[in-house]
Amino acid sequence: MKYILVTGGVISGIGKGIIASSVGTILKSCGLHVTAIKIDPYINIDAGTFSPYEHGEVFVLDDGGEVDLDLGNYERFLDIRLTKDNNLTTGKIYQSVINKERRGDYLGKTVQVVPHITDAIQDWVMRQAKVPVDDDDVEPQVCVIELGGTVGDIESMPFIEAFRQFQFKVKRENFCNIHVSLVPQIMCRCSTPLDNSVKEKISMFCHVEPEQVICVHDVSSIYRVPLLLENQGVVGYFCRRLNLPIETKPRKMLAKWKEMSDRSDRLLEQCSIALVEKYTKFSDSYASVFKALEHSALAISHKLEVKYVDSADLEASRLQEEPVRYHEAWQKLSRRCKHSLNVPGGFGVRGTEGKIQAISWARKQKKPFLGVCLGMQLAVCEFARNMLDWKDANSTEFDPETEHPVVIDMPEHNPGQMGGTMRLGKRRTIFKTKNSILRKLYGDVDYVEERHRHRFEVNPELTQHFEEKGFRFVGQDVEGERMEVIELDDHPYFVGVQYHPEFTSRPIKPSPPYLGLLLAAAGRLPGYLQKGCRLSPRETYSDGSGSSSPDSEIADLKLHSHAQE
Repeated sequence: MKYILVTGGVISGIGKGIIASSVGTILKSCGLHVTAIKIDPYINIDAGTFSPYEHGEVFVLDDGGEVDLDLGNYERFLDIRLTKDNNLTTGKIYQSVINKERRGDYLGKTVQVVPHITDAIQDWVMRQAKVPVDDDDVEPQVCVIELGGTVGDIESMPFIEAFRQFQFKVKRENFCNIHVSLVPQIMCRCSTPLDNSVKEKISMFCHVEPEQVICVHDVSSIYRVPLLLENQGVVGYFCRRLNLPIETKPRKMLAKWKEMSDRSDRLLEQCSIALVEKYTKFSDSYASVFKALEHSALAISHKLEVKYVDSADLEASRLQEEPVRYHEAWQKLSRRCKHSLNVPGGFGVRGTEGKIQAISWARKQKKPFLGVCLGMQLAVCEFARNMLDWKDANSTEFDPETEHPVVIDMPEHNPGQMGGTMRLGKRRTIFKTKNSILRKLYGDVDYVEERHRHRFEVNPELTQHFEEKGFRFVGQDVEGERMEVIELDDHPYFVGVQYHPEFTSRPIKPSPPYLGLLLAAAGRLPGYLQKGCRLSPRETYSDGSGSSSPDSEIADLKLHSHAQE
């Protein structure tokens, strides 16, 4: 096993996650099996209780792990499936050590940071590095480890000490460290490429060879970062430093990344999407949603324009309090975001009435709409109020006394430490009809497996009333008790999903629900469906060699206007 540790200095948020993902990508393009571990030095056990304003979105894994959004970057770049143990926190380590101490595993010894905590960190990394993350179930050969924060943080000290010891445990030829720093204009982040004289100066004062100073300047797209690293000889350096079994031959996967990046820079047509949500002050709150939209826009050769609309500004109460802000929000929604509407997931009552108003607008104006998790539940509420004439229809999360509880609490009890009542992780959805747009977008499959994170569900006892009005529940869970997918008849694209498809979207394999939204927004969905969805977005990457590369050129994903007419 080869270990590559990525650390950061000067400031947090310098780009360690993208560097770690890019290093993994170029190594995987060489035919190696690569895994990734994110270390977060905070004391929380996991990210499940974080505020989106403080840490961005909570990314959900197949096993229900609620983790840092950087793991989403790893999965998207490397096209792998990680588990909750790929996210290591101070809380997890201390909990593990304390549990051992309570069991008497230390035989009465004094339990200390060194060696017990540092040993636990090393053991965790070595154990998790061996867990397969690719579909072929092969043990990884390289583990990229990102240490969050900066090396000067007091909470990072046990991890720094653990890896100081670790380099001797696994031997020099199996371990190396990439340090990401800032170069103001202080591998080096900067706005423009560095002169050789600057690189030589950094080399001299940091006690490394000049070839080990890599410049990662600002680029037009994060998808160019792997290419930037590869062009500066990173692969060759790793081959020599870690004795990696890599052949020096053209790498198909990187060629496709270059094609994708080049095409991204040439996009001319634009597609605008209104993202109606409540956490508008921090874009990372919906990082995976934005990426899924971006992947889909790229697939249809459109430039993505996302307009963030604060759902609370669409409510009648805002008209009374701040009429100017109210009218500006509705103008942004109805005029500037003319193509389609996306209502993502969320928790809490604030802004829900505004989301319902936006959904009503999309339904009546026949604007393409995708509701995710809470977005789907609110679409049910909106239809019940305006089409079934159940004026007080609501979710019991927001109105426990409603006479028409169209969304109710249906907890899935998960014993253990994941929260008890939250329905988390990968679950199967069965399509109940062949006449479903979403089923066709998934490749006309009988079922799909997507990731969930919710407590409330559509009330199954009331679904018949909706079906009679053309509001169809086309996807359900295995038992037929939980409504997973909705579609509305006589509408270009009105779709809701209880799960979070954005978590499994990939740059060259966009999520089908999001792809459908972008196709509908661009007016190309009918032609795409008529051709039998030939360009399936869920098509596998693997070419059988163990490396990630699409079966067909990325150019095949181009859906030019004339091809659809």
